Amino acid sequence: MDIPKDPFILLSFINLKLRDEYNSLEDLCLDLQLNKDELCQKLQAAGFEYQESQKQFR
Repeated sequence: MDIPKDPFILLSFINLKLRDEYNSLEDLCLDLQLNKDELCQKLQAAGFEYQESQKQFR
C-alpha cells in the first residue's frame, strides 16, 4: 500500500487508521506491510512521537 509521503498527511493517515481500524501500531504495520521502525523514524523526523497509551502519534 502506498502511504502519504508528506509527514503531516502521513500523521493524519496513520492516526486515523489507528483510531478506526487497528488495535495497535504493530497490527497496522503488519497489515499494511510497513516497517514499524521506518514509519516511526519518518514521523519522529517531523517531531512526532508514538504515544502507546493513547494509540496515536503526537
